[in-house]
Amino acid sequence: MRDLNGQTLVVASHNSGKLREFADLLAPFGIETKSAKEFGLPEPEETGTTFEQNAYIKAFAAAQATGLPAMSDDSGLVVDALDGQPGVYTANWAEKPDGTRDFMMAMEKTEKLLQEKGATEPGQRAGRFVAVICLAWPDGEAEYFRGAAEGHLVWPPRGEKGFGYDPVFLPLGHVRTFGEMSAEEKHGWKPGQAEALSHRARAFQKLARARLGSA
Repeated sequence: MRDLNGQTLVVASHNSGKLREFADLLAPFGIETKSAKEFGLPEPEETGTTFEQNAYIKAFAAAQATGLPAMSDDSGLVVDALDGQPGVYTANWAEKPDGTRDFMMAMEKTEKLLQEKGATEPGQRAGRFVAVICLAWPDGEAEYFRGAAEGHLVWPPRGEKGFGYDPVFLPLGHVRTFGEMSAEEKHGWKPGQAEALSHRARAFQKLARARLGSA
């Protein structure tokens, strides 16, 4: 696998929240990044049934279109009481008929289903955020890095930071939701530190150690 040092890297996402997080994570490495949106690339249809498949679809489409290495993540919320839902369909649960996304609606849907299951206690509401980063090259070569953050769902939502389902996810061992944490707290990792906190930061930590020479 080829290293990224000295390369321009395409972040294959149109999601402003993800773009901010990846910019924060990549900043210490001095890698020039450009988003798929900056290149005017359309968002490919995510037809995969796993996080790995969807991450590859996005990363390879951007790499092939630009001739540059590209990275993308596919991530989602996996809730044990809901048999792993919403999983790869986490963003779909927020989609409205007009094509926009309403994550409050998605959080309310998730809570309604948990209530229907009788999952009212923290131990009954366990779940995790999962992120898989795919690093792809124009010739189709790819590598995957998976991270997960364990915790449980709370209600009502707490905090206005982060994005997506962050306000209802309380990470294990913490008293504040992802929605109440700053970006620095949520990532919980910089080069030289032992462990990341968020799922995306944990996946990125594995990529950095493997391809960016980070400890």
